[in-house]
Amino acid sequence: MTEWPILTVTIFLPILGASIIFFIKEEETSLSNIKWAALLTSIGTFIFSCLIWLQFDNSIAEYQLSEKHQWFTDFNFNYHIGVDGISLFMILLSTFLTPFCILASWISINKRIKEYMMAFLFLETVLLGMFSSIDILLFYIFFESVLIPMFLIIGVWGGERRIYATFKFFLYTLLGSVLMLVAIIFIYQLTNSMSISELQGNFFSKNIQIYLWLAFFASFAVKIPMWPFHTWLPDAHVEAPTAGSVILAGVLLKMGGYGFIRFSLGMLPEASEFFLPLIMIMSIIAIIYTSLVALAQTDIKKLIAYSSVAHMGMVTIGIFLVNQQGIEGAIILMISHGVVSAALFLSVGVIYDRMHTLDISFYGGLVNNMPLYSVSFMIFVLASVGLPGTSGFVGEFLIIMGAFKYSSLLALFSATGIILSAVYMLYLYKRIIFGQMSNVKLKDILDIDFREKIILYPLIIMIILIGIFPNIFLDPMRLPIELIINNYEFANAK
Repeated sequence: MTEWPILTVTIFLPILGASIIFFIKEEETSLSNIKWAALLTSIGTFIFSCLIWLQFDNSIAEYQLSEKHQWFTDFNFNYHIGVDGISLFMILLSTFLTPFCILASWISINKRIKEYMMAFLFLETVLLGMFSSIDILLFYIFFESVLIPMFLIIGVWGGERRIYATFKFFLYTLLGSVLMLVAIIFIYQLTNSMSISELQGNFFSKNIQIYLWLAFFASFAVKIPMWPFHTWLPDAHVEAPTAGSVILAGVLLKMGGYGFIRFSLGMLPEASEFFLPLIMIMSIIAIIYTSLVALAQTDIKKLIAYSSVAHMGMVTIGIFLVNQQGIEGAIILMISHGVVSAALFLSVGVIYDRMHTLDISFYGGLVNNMPLYSVSFMIFVLASVGLPGTSGFVGEFLIIMGAFKYSSLLALFSATGIILSAVYMLYLYKRIIFGQMSNVKLKDILDIDFREKIILYPLIIMIILIGIFPNIFLDPMRLPIELIINNYEFANAK
């Protein structure tokens, strides 16, 4: 137990900031105060999350900095939170990206600014709460609460087809989560426990595990999203404001991968072994099919959205390999994709704010007027395709190494995704950045300004930091991953 509840403070600090913003009058003279209050709150939350990292002990596999308080006295429900080496970086990813979302919205969002900033801060709280939860019911409440702010962010501040995209996103994710709630209630009826740490291992018969696994899969497969449950994602990305796309790709897609590791592998090992071939087939289809679909896109955001599905296919392969390299690679790739996809969407937002179109054919020759932007965008593209020295390479390399232990054919299919990603991302870069600036509307387009440099340059630093010093991120997660693998192997050895 900690001397002071640093984890609770970190989780609920954004709510405190949102409460302060609520009492600021939304007048022309106070709009700047609203934005600064949101930005300073998000920066403060990031600083607190860094303090959690500083207090973290890499030599402990179990949850740390835990806080437990009785919630419902008639039931065994608790406010029980903590962090291990897996959840630590999901928390840091959430707090790292939120300030950039606020900065990206500084100029582009010009209606109902108070509500917009409050929605983002509320979203940050529920994300942090979900990644910190050790009680299953608490996890579910935070997990589902994510829908509320994202529904508003896309539905109120999105594009022309925002209502269609919002309801599609809401219905897909809600329907899958209903089955997860049924599974949680069933687990409580069987065990009288809601503690994730207590339920790690093999507490259920194989038949029961299969039904529970499918119920959790219905929710996590939609969230990550896996093929063929991915169709809501391109529409949501296209219609969402830039910051909405950043947090959606950067953090929300990781909820599914985190859930697979924590619940499917950790609590239902025999069922995970049973469904492993299905997962591998679906993941390979996702990698190849969505990569080819991405290549055919004419909308920049849609192309990046389909590339996210392909990258998440690599993640699910890594997770369900259930070996050290595979899971480590999956988590690092989730972190890398969170930073890189956020950077790509922020880069798209830079030119969208100037020209208000996402049509790839509209652009071309931007290198002539926007050299700094072109270099930054190039680094993000190369990280997306897994260039050595960038964050994307570390995760993909580890996953392929892990895949070779399972099957050389699986490793070959996994590597195909890297080749295809290079094709569609470099083709996108060529069409936007190089060539002649034939569109006269682009002749006066300006390079990135000071605010945009503050947004993009830290992301470049993070991409290179992960690529060159991966052990900073790998060391804390090694023991928790070993614990999951040992429980998994013990359960399936019976």
